[in-house]
Amino acid sequence: MAPGATRRAGRRFRGTSPPGAWARSAEDWWWDRLAPSGSGYHLLHSDSALLVLPGPGPVRTRAQRRVARRAQRPLRPGPRAAAAKTRPAPAPQKERDPGWGDRIPLEILLQIFGQLVAADGPMPFLGRAARVCRRWREAASQPTLWHTVTLSPPLAGRPPKGGAKAEKNLLASLAWFIPNRFSQLQRLTLTHWKSQVQPVLKLVSESCPRLTFLKLSSCHGVTPDTLVMLAKACPQLHSLDLQHSMVESTAVVSFLEEVGPRMRKLWLTYSSQTTAILGTLLGSCCPQLQVLEVLRLLNLMWLPKPSGRVVTPGPGFPSLEELCLASSTCNFVSNETLGRLLHGSPNLRLLDLRGCARITPAVLHDLPCQELEQLHLGLYGTSDRLTLSKEGSPLLTWKWCHTLRELDLSGQGFIEKDLEQALAAFSGTPGGSHSALCSLNLRGTRVTPSTVSSVVSSCPGLLYLNLESCRCLPRGLKRAYRGQNEVQWCLEQLLTSLPCPS
Repeated sequence: MAPGATRRAGRRFRGTSPPGAWARSAEDWWWDRLAPSGSGYHLLHSDSALLVLPGPGPVRTRAQRRVARRAQRPLRPGPRAAAAKTRPAPAPQKERDPGWGDRIPLEILLQIFGQLVAADGPMPFLGRAARVCRRWREAASQPTLWHTVTLSPPLAGRPPKGGAKAEKNLLASLAWFIPNRFSQLQRLTLTHWKSQVQPVLKLVSESCPRLTFLKLSSCHGVTPDTLVMLAKACPQLHSLDLQHSMVESTAVVSFLEEVGPRMRKLWLTYSSQTTAILGTLLGSCCPQLQVLEVLRLLNLMWLPKPSGRVVTPGPGFPSLEELCLASSTCNFVSNETLGRLLHGSPNLRLLDLRGCARITPAVLHDLPCQELEQLHLGLYGTSDRLTLSKEGSPLLTWKWCHTLRELDLSGQGFIEKDLEQALAAFSGTPGGSHSALCSLNLRGTRVTPSTVSSVVSSCPGLLYLNLESCRCLPRGLKRAYRGQNEVQWCLEQLLTSLPCPS
């Protein structure tokens, strides 16, 4: 079709139909009458529009195409002309418009990043924020944000061969990262390090003088020299957590002797060498110890070795606030062992003796602490085959009824009358104030309905009540109650089940 005919067809459709109708009519018209190949255009049809593309055009000979290509090539100037030609001055570069991230002041960014780090830790957030822009990278690189860090090999849990290689690769990165980021590090946790824990601790001792807390979880290869070196290089280090790690007792003893009076908190997993560590502690090398947790791994039995000679008791731990000697099975912690540990601890707040079936209420009553808040005496597993105390529970509750918030007597063998006298202490708090008790575990005891209803009525803040396997309670109520609503429902059911007084 000739170009003139094309223009006349366009005018015809524009003059007789609205724009939308013209587009659809013109499309159908062009689709029915494709332009011949010699016109220079091809039409591609779609559901919404027409696409006009240039066609092959008239056929040219090879000589004509060669002449056309030569005409399009730029002429090469000679050497003299090129030397004489002056180069144009480079155009001034336009300054880059800073993005919104660069416009935030550094002080504001540090406050925002600090809030996020306090909630979720520095990684992976700071690593991702450093890739946003230069300002964010500068903020994420501030050592003040790297005060609490957890490091573990990327292939933790894989076969030993792959894990060792991953540790070496990470160690190469840490050789630069620790000196440049961890100068203000305070709390460090190493998990699942099998072979390279010693070089990592060496880097920490050289670059982290403000370290206060170190946790080694599932780590191996910790030597006495490494811990002593760390204790000397970090004068503020006062807390050590070695649970679930294989550390020789000589290493722990050397560390405790080096740290000395500044030691505050110690977590250990029981092993055959625990007695040597406790003996060092009882030798008054760490008088300011506040937290001592020995048997948090609840599947081992501790058998303290009896002393063959009379030992003069040391000063103990005047600052001790928490002591945990718990185990899931019966252990052999005796009254003598507990007395040696706590005879000088008036500030004790938490005492966890779950599984310690040989501890008697009389010894607990003689402890110097007067404001105990959590007392856990639950017995589990094989407690049915043990000879348990049947009396003495009032010695515990009447001494600490004004401060106890959590009490666990599950599995104990106290008789009904003894438990009634013990729990009556919470209804007679001095000054007419309500008891602070919020958690009470009576699982498997001989507590009666009247005793339970009395203690629940006297403790409006009670949020947890465990009555599982209590043989003296009616059916349907022997379960655990969580929350005030469930506890109050239990009280209503107990009151309705009690016989009316004659």
